[in-house]
Amino acid sequence: MKDIPLLRHSVIAFLLAAFAPAGAAEKPGTLRILTSFYPVYIHALNVAGNMPGVEVANMAQPSAGCLHDYSITPGDLVRISNADVFVVNGGGMESFMDKAMKHAPGIRVLDLSEGIPMLRENNVVNPHVWLSVSNAIVQVRNLADGLSRIDPARAAAFRANAEQYADKLRALDARMRSGLSDLRTRDIVTFHEAFPYFARAYGLNIAAAIAREPGSEPSARELAGTVEIIRKAGVKAIFAEPQYSSRAAQVIARETGATVFALDPAVTGPPEPGAFIRIMEENLRELQKALK
Repeated sequence: MKDIPLLRHSVIAFLLAAFAPAGAAEKPGTLRILTSFYPVYIHALNVAGNMPGVEVANMAQPSAGCLHDYSITPGDLVRISNADVFVVNGGGMESFMDKAMKHAPGIRVLDLSEGIPMLRENNVVNPHVWLSVSNAIVQVRNLADGLSRIDPARAAAFRANAEQYADKLRALDARMRSGLSDLRTRDIVTFHEAFPYFARAYGLNIAAAIAREPGSEPSARELAGTVEIIRKAGVKAIFAEPQYSSRAAQVIARETGATVFALDPAVTGPPEPGAFIRIMEENLRELQKALK
């Protein structure tokens, strides 16, 4: 009779197992994805943002723009610690990574620039790889591959979403190449060094950049140098960025007779999966208006 309680427990355990929902043991838990800044966030929304049990959040505030000199906050460090995976652009964009890793040594990091040939100037890597649409496709696939390793139960969905988005990006790339194939001139001046990958992908020549870093005002000497370059090269189009003041660009335009347009590096915008494509399509229209 002493064995009856043990038998009762065994029967209960059997019944619980028998009537449990099919596949309950394999049901994946919540996956918390944190991205470093806007373009990476849009990639993640497309690959994982519509999936049950997956949370996608962005670390930097929408107004942060590029992260060149971003000062990571205590709140950022808490969010990184609470995430399952931290998705970064790489290429040196996230200069705060050493500090972040000290605070959250166990966090899994996905570097989306892995495998992309990096451009350098004065031996400094340019991290703005996403502005070449073909590079953006590589980043999306890197993200799907990385998430699939971390969460194999959702791997098929990650990869299917990534390929669906990659198809849209390939169509965008084709429109960009076709729309920029017959320009009157290919010489441009940009606001800062965000567009070398874009220029290489679409056959543009960046004669000069107004500011070395976004948000910094060029010195009088730098402005004079840019004016001289524009006059010598006969550049007619200067591209400011909507995230920053166009004051320096307007000064240069008055000195040279060039016209100021806008070229968006896609570092701010609405939290919508289609936002990157819409931004790039607007860039295409602006370039056609300026250069045809």
